[in-house]
Amino acid sequence: MKTGEVSWARMEESIEKVWRRLLRAAAALRAAGVPYAVVGGNAIAARVSRVDEAAVRNSRAVDLLVRREDFARIRVVLEAAGFVYRQLSALGRPGRMDVFLETGDGKVRDALHIIWAAEKVTAESPEAAPYPVGAEESGGFALLPLEPLVRMKLSSFRDKDRVHLRDLLEVGLIDQSWVEKLPAALAERLHVILDDPFG
Repeated sequence: MKTGEVSWARMEESIEKVWRRLLRAAAALRAAGVPYAVVGGNAIAARVSRVDEAAVRNSRAVDLLVRREDFARIRVVLEAAGFVYRQLSALGRPGRMDVFLETGDGKVRDALHIIWAAEKVTAESPEAAPYPVGAEESGGFALLPLEPLVRMKLSSFRDKDRVHLRDLLEVGLIDQSWVEKLPAALAERLHVILDDPFG
């Protein structure tokens, strides 16, 4: 494959596109009064940025935690904001994956990914995702509180989830004291991170 020159401008624009997408979706949902919270890599990045901007890891996908009973409204609101709904096969997840693309031929990695509250994110998850309760409005979007966000990452525990947990550990947002807050299955997974903080 032929590649072009390294472009700082393109890298910066790539990051900006993600945040524009996130803020556009958040503004539409907020205006419609639909409960939601940003989760996933962008939620981790937002949390880490409050402690150490040099430790922020960028994420392309925008993960939105919502209630399934709100989906009809969500679809209307996001389609009115210019997003295109698709349902796709989801490797590692039960059923299918619901996404909103920027355009009809947009890439899934550049989509809004819908995460259903009270449902498991992966087939192996010991816990269902939480409800978007207590989300904090910050920076133009609703951010899931840290404890349920950490529990989601421990419950999914894919490679990227372990990386995100190590990011939180590195900046001191989680530590050994969290083990006592967690059920046994999640505490065991946190021990994996604590025992091997550099992966």
